[in-house]
Amino acid sequence: MFGGIIVISIEELKDLANRLKFDMSEEEYQTLQKEFEIILKQMDLIGQIENVDTVEPMTFPYPVSASWIREDVEQEGLEIEELMSNIKDRMGNFIKVPKVVG
Repeated sequence: MFGGIIVISIEELKDLANRLKFDMSEEEYQTLQKEFEIILKQMDLIGQIENVDTVEPMTFPYPVSASWIREDVEQEGLEIEELMSNIKDRMGNFIKVPKVVG
């Protein structure tokens, strides 16, 4: 249980955004802060439900037949040259991809 509503400041959101390497407008930060407030209130309400510890967790309420799942069968893998034959840009046995981070 949370025991009270947690407030996330815009400064905390900006710090988090900075650490995640993105930025937003002031309006977007305000919207995000309001959305967090709603989510945290809902989490607090859920935390107030009594006797949750006595209920067995339920992953899926209906019995599931997995007859469509095949058995794992060990088989021979492909050779590296066969796997790499369609690769446009490679370096030895590695695939070269464009750099995606600064």
